[in-house]
Amino acid sequence: MVIKTTSSDAERKMLAEAGYADPAINYYLEKKYMGHIENADQVSEKIGSCGDIMKVYLKVDENEIIDDVRYEITGCAGAISAAMAAVELVKGKTVNDALKMNDGDVFKVLGNIPEKKHHCIQLAVKTMHQGIEELKSGKN
Repeated sequence: MVIKTTSSDAERKMLAEAGYADPAINYYLEKKYMGHIENADQVSEKIGSCGDIMKVYLKVDENEIIDDVRYEITGCAGAISAAMAAVELVKGKTVNDALKMNDGDVFKVLGNIPEKKHHCIQLAVKTMHQGIEELKSGKN
């Protein structure tokens, strides 16, 4: 007997078996903050030690509140889920409050990702911080 599963069911099962918690899996599968922002106030890019590439797009209002954030990512499930979680932590906050986000904050939101993917969290946070710092300094 052959049991049919959807590709997202198969991915969910594989990620869970690899050590990803449900929140991290959901961020990866939904990818709700992937893409770019037309006329972004800031676009910054960072390449991780593993070769993953993240580009962050920031849209900020006149009160320095982050209205929208998107990432374009060439990377693994860990990189994608970490970046999506980072967006949820900074969206709606001031740029100064967003700079307080750290690796531990993202890890808590994700629930768990495999230990060898913790560098993905660092990359997501560093990319966001770089984007905000460059926005503040006027470097676009």
